[in-house]
Amino acid sequence: MKITDVKAYILSYDLKEPFQDATYEIAKRTMVLVKIFTDTTLIGIGEACYYGGPASTTKYIIENELKDYIIGEDPLEIGRLWEKMYSGTIKHGRKGVIIAAISGIDIALWDLKGKILGQPIYKLLGGHKSKVKTYASGGFYTSKDPMQFLIQQVKEYINKGFQAIKIKIGRHGLEDDFKRIKGVKETIGNKIELIVDGNNAYKVYEAIKIGRLLDQLNIKWFEEPLPADDLEGMNELRNKIDTPVSAGENNFTRYGHKYLLSKKAVDIIQPDVNWCGGISEARNIAVMASLYNVLCSPHSFSSAISLVSNLHLNCGIENSNIQEFDQQGFNPLRDQLINEKLDLDKNGKISVPKGPGLGITINEDSFKQLLLN
Repeated sequence: MKITDVKAYILSYDLKEPFQDATYEIAKRTMVLVKIFTDTTLIGIGEACYYGGPASTTKYIIENELKDYIIGEDPLEIGRLWEKMYSGTIKHGRKGVIIAAISGIDIALWDLKGKILGQPIYKLLGGHKSKVKTYASGGFYTSKDPMQFLIQQVKEYINKGFQAIKIKIGRHGLEDDFKRIKGVKETIGNKIELIVDGNNAYKVYEAIKIGRLLDQLNIKWFEEPLPADDLEGMNELRNKIDTPVSAGENNFTRYGHKYLLSKKAVDIIQPDVNWCGGISEARNIAVMASLYNVLCSPHSFSSAISLVSNLHLNCGIENSNIQEFDQQGFNPLRDQLINEKLDLDKNGKISVPKGPGLGITINEDSFKQLLLN
């Protein structure tokens, strides 16, 4: 079997109500869908992250640069093809959009591998579990009444069956942060776990102040409190608070995550397979994290393909115990793009799809509609 073509598609949906985290506004939901075609009827699908720039840049790199490295190759030789793309682009790659583009291709290759072998990806990675606990990822800022809308969102997540929730902080100063955290904690009590996400907004001294409050409230973890490159600050923060500190979504490849671990900057590492280099590299990161006795909790905030890709990683590795599940408002990329349903069980867990590869199929009507948008 040989690879005959690689295509990238930009799917998008304009939001009626934009939302914000500490540093970023999202006015539309967008994704870059990758398809790898072969000289058989089998097609592999994946998703490449585009955050921080136009999705058209990621699409262009996939179709006009990376594609040339894998045309005519055997799709089962994933490791060699990854190194071929990485080494070939190293002078202007190593991080950012090049690695995000490689990620989408790598995921599609794993989907193909599973389809060729008739096995789901999580089993090919190790098959450590078939379901995992999830947390509702939401609690963003909007133009609506900040506290009232936040509490409304949190109650909706609980009603859906989530037993852990993540909210955003960091946009309007420490006083507002304290109010948001305390208000949500009073609403959910001690049976529901709470995660707070600073989205790289703080100085070290500010993060320490937040962390001391989190210690009192038994918060599950404090996510990305500092800029992604402030590893010394992350280490200092870890040494001054008891709440676990997490990061990793803004880091690329095993090389970027190596420094998070070797500098003892995190208690929990959060690679995203759509971003860090694909399933291949995310598995490398998870194995490396296990050497430091660090949990791996994959990041995911995009489409159903992103969720399922990260879910396969999560269930395929040993050192993971929870998966992020985007719940911020209506999102057709999450809710309508694939034919399969991704629902929680009564214990707040989600099962990984059991079909070959990613185990999902594209809903062609939704694909066409989102492509037109």
